[in-house]
Amino acid sequence: MRWHSAFWDELQRLPLLGLDQYVVLVAERNPVEGQAAIKYLSNGYQRWAAQAAQIELDARHLHRHFNVAAISQAHRSLTAGELEGPASVLLRSFSRISQDVEAALRQGSIYNQRLALSSVADRLDGLLRELIQSSNKYAVRFHPIANHWHSLIQNYIQELTATAEQQQEIDSPYIIGVPLTEQQRIFTGRTDVSSRIEQLLLDRRRPPLLLYGQRRMGKTSLLNNLGRLLPNTIIPLFVDLQGPASRASDQAGFLYNLARGMTDSAKRQSGLALPALTREALEADAFTCFDEWLDQVEQVLGQNTALLSLDEFEVLDHALDKGRFNEADVLGLLRNLIQHRPRFKILISGSHTLEEFQRWASYLINVQVVHISYLKEDETRKLVEQPVKDFALRYELDASRRVLDLTRGHPFLVQLLCAEIVALKNEQDPSVRRLAQLDDVEAAIPEALDSSSLFFADIRNQVDKDGLALLRFLAAKGERASVSRETLEQQLPDNLDNTLNLLLRRELIEATDKGYRFQVELIRHWFARGS
Repeated sequence: MRWHSAFWDELQRLPLLGLDQYVVLVAERNPVEGQAAIKYLSNGYQRWAAQAAQIELDARHLHRHFNVAAISQAHRSLTAGELEGPASVLLRSFSRISQDVEAALRQGSIYNQRLALSSVADRLDGLLRELIQSSNKYAVRFHPIANHWHSLIQNYIQELTATAEQQQEIDSPYIIGVPLTEQQRIFTGRTDVSSRIEQLLLDRRRPPLLLYGQRRMGKTSLLNNLGRLLPNTIIPLFVDLQGPASRASDQAGFLYNLARGMTDSAKRQSGLALPALTREALEADAFTCFDEWLDQVEQVLGQNTALLSLDEFEVLDHALDKGRFNEADVLGLLRNLIQHRPRFKILISGSHTLEEFQRWASYLINVQVVHISYLKEDETRKLVEQPVKDFALRYELDASRRVLDLTRGHPFLVQLLCAEIVALKNEQDPSVRRLAQLDDVEAAIPEALDSSSLFFADIRNQVDKDGLALLRFLAAKGERASVSRETLEQQLPDNLDNTLNLLLRRELIEATDKGYRFQVELIRHWFARGS
């Protein structure tokens, strides 16, 4: 190959026809030499051949996947991020689909695998329609690949269905430890919270909102699902501040990732295409450029209202503490949005109040707090007894009541305990498998406590030494037991008020006529184990 003129005639500006096909031929037979040739050509006048060869190699690579497991790994070897031109859009689509398949295969139950893969199949359906209608010159080349992947995924979904039917297993729809997205049917309730948000969004004073609730209470799941809970005239723009925005090394990176999160959310939740904002455009004057981009966004919004939801605001506060971003610039941007852009509403979400983060309170004036807490009893019962349509497991009345008593409607704990009940029932004889009894609920408790030790350990880390001692003392008193203030003063004579206030603020205990007790029985169980 070294004798080809492309490798010795560096001044040749005219495209050497057939060079791309030759590089593909070499790369198929000798991958190391082929990649070396692509790397060399990509820096000269024959760059077109390097790009075309790499695209064709990627296409062949994608078409050679003959099972779903292989599709799930395809994104690891794609070069979409290094390409220019129309093929990069298609390759990025296949890369995202591959990542979604990988996430689907990591689901813990056959039901959730099928649900996630069905969503991927729907996306491939849409991609196939786009490729048929597209004028993209690579559409014809990539259409058979999309069709091939679609067939493999549909066949695998059918295999999963057949396996579940053969084994007579109960499909578990419960999702533990990750927020629910708008595609997941198990999301239930929260109409009271969304109605409160809608009411405040209509307030002419345009107050910023704080969605406040303890960890794993469903804040992110609610924000992910606001698109179907709020009117169509409100466009949710969800940005997870635990993601790239707060991890950026400078303010231009922060604004770029903020805009990217807003754009992705608008497309995902509302099907609205916002204008692009490039990283290069932000380099010269980041905040001016971002402000001009917001002008373009407002034009796209028309008469609609944008709800910018910033989840886990405490992470951004930590970045401000470390000095990566300027407090006045970043928080001043939010205040400017509130005061001068009536089409934008601001919602921040976290597990702390602004009293604990005073600098935010000085920029976000008149913040209205929306408290998200336990599910209502009817919402909890639905999540237990009929989380999805045609759920195969039935509950005896006292078994269902016991789940409610143990969890108090804490959404994470309901799903945790119910998932363990399903797992337990699947180990039993098919003749008794589909009816949950009180003994099944009791048997699932230790499994639930063991499988989510990180959740309970996080609760332990939210309190100090005195708080931990008080929780263990309360836990040892037994189920639903209240302990008088006089008794607690004997245990903690010097710091009782501060400790009680902390535990009340963290919603771990509650005051009763007889004293204080745990709010959630399952959490008391964990502390009673001596953990």
